[in-house]
Amino acid sequence: MKNTTIKTIAEATSLSLTTVSRVLNGSAKKYRISEETQKLVLKAAAKLNYAPNRAAVSLRLNRSFAVGLVVPTLSNPYFADVASMVSHALRSKGYSVVLMDCDEDEKSEVEAVRLLAAQNIEGVIIIPSGSESAHIDTLLKRKIPVISIDRYHEDIPVSYVATHHYEGAYDITQYLLQAGHKRIACLQGSNSVVSNNLRVKGYTDAMKAAGCPLFSIAGNSFTSESGYIETKLLLQKKDRPTAIFALSDTILLGALKALEEDDMRVPEDMSVVTFDNSSYLDFLACPITSVAQPVTDIANISIKLLLEQIEAHLKGKEVQQMKLLISPSVVYRKSVKKIGKERPGKLA
Repeated sequence: MKNTTIKTIAEATSLSLTTVSRVLNGSAKKYRISEETQKLVLKAAAKLNYAPNRAAVSLRLNRSFAVGLVVPTLSNPYFADVASMVSHALRSKGYSVVLMDCDEDEKSEVEAVRLLAAQNIEGVIIIPSGSESAHIDTLLKRKIPVISIDRYHEDIPVSYVATHHYEGAYDITQYLLQAGHKRIACLQGSNSVVSNNLRVKGYTDAMKAAGCPLFSIAGNSFTSESGYIETKLLLQKKDRPTAIFALSDTILLGALKALEEDDMRVPEDMSVVTFDNSSYLDFLACPITSVAQPVTDIANISIKLLLEQIEAHLKGKEVQQMKLLISPSVVYRKSVKKIGKERPGKLA
């Protein structure tokens, strides 16, 4: 099938190429083209299935219409969900997406950012893999708009949209306490990222507020391997925990494997909760109670902020730095057993 071009529409409407071009590129008002003519052109374009040549538009406007998306790892369902939502939304707005998976490695992230900067991208959405921020600051110095999602750096002026990690961790730890648990083990991820440290603080503050000593904080990565190893070690202790709080669903999977190998049932022998709320949690042998991150809201707001910053940059305007934390919710399932005398407070 022959491609529809501006010339095709001009011939179909008996209008000049210039007039058709001005209507399709949105400058009809500037050149005082009548509404009747605009409707004629747009109707013909729709009937003929006209789609603008992105390469030609980019060349004419001296724009790439490309956005970089840097994620720690697509093996984590949460990051995969974020990447999918962001990519689909940006493509619907006419942008191409250059996706970089850094395998939770800071050096890979630095290289990914360097490659993106060399590709004339118009903006970057990034979920940092570590604590280093110099490479991101380099993007800012080159006037490339940047938005952080989920994880962020406080030492550079980058807008971010994230879950209120502290609040979510505090609430779910409090829920375990209300169910009578005092020996609650916290299985953390990497302590070089802010999301992990805020979740750990939420856990520790909830324990302290309840007058309970910290039982255990263990782990060093958001992986199933870490969850497996740390749970194996916990189960060797004479004073075992009665509940485990995994700070991500990837950590959770390793913990569940270790529990199964030791014939520990959830929740009869061990109560378990997690952070992220991947869709598969409902389909496990025992559905797991979890902190649900507002993924859709985070993705939509971050895209809106990025596109606003790109537009402001094109017009030479300054943009205000935005720091947005969105409250998560706890999804109560069947993985927590009430033990002993319950603490005051309503259990879901």
